[in-house]
Amino acid sequence: MPRPWHHADDRVRIAKLCVGPFENNVYVAACSTTGEAVIIDAAAEADRIAAACAGLSPVAVVTTHGHHDHVQAAAVAGRLGVPFLIHPADAALAGVPGAAPLEDGTTLRFGDLAMEVLHTPGHTPGSTSFALPGRLFTGDTLFPGGPGATGTPEAFARIMETLRGRLFPFPDDTVVHPGHGLDTTLGAERPHLDEWQTRGW
Repeated sequence: MPRPWHHADDRVRIAKLCVGPFENNVYVAACSTTGEAVIIDAAAEADRIAAACAGLSPVAVVTTHGHHDHVQAAAVAGRLGVPFLIHPADAALAGVPGAAPLEDGTTLRFGDLAMEVLHTPGHTPGSTSFALPGRLFTGDTLFPGGPGATGTPEAFARIMETLRGRLFPFPDDTVVHPGHGLDTTLGAERPHLDEWQTRGW
């Protein structure tokens, strides 16, 4: 199994890889008891991702959004014999043949874990976050210090609506695992929501 773990407890183990020229985060979240796992964002460096799954039983590659830097290693899904899943609104953007739909409100089960699928648009129309107990994988929707990039005022309004309505209802101690950079918590970011709204990005 991959070592060292970015996080490990009696329920979930999480490996974190920083890959590619944009320093994307790839996460492998595994059930501590069964070893079943999901890969979150097969961004680049397929060999490293496959190696991080050694000793585990992957069931899917799930994708936070369709930007090129988050799907360059999508072929690792076929290599591991698992589906590549993405929200339908970002499927054309990703351009990954054979992608399967990832629908809002569904639950992905692996081992003893149940991961909630949350449609969190704004950065892209199909941006998606994934919730495990006490943890959110937010892709480029939320970083330490603010929301991800948006290209229009309408998209910015959408991402702020997403943050307030979909992510910040989770408790303050929820750990945020973003698509690039360091972890944060909702409690650390919550006091700045109005500041982000005012600055407009």
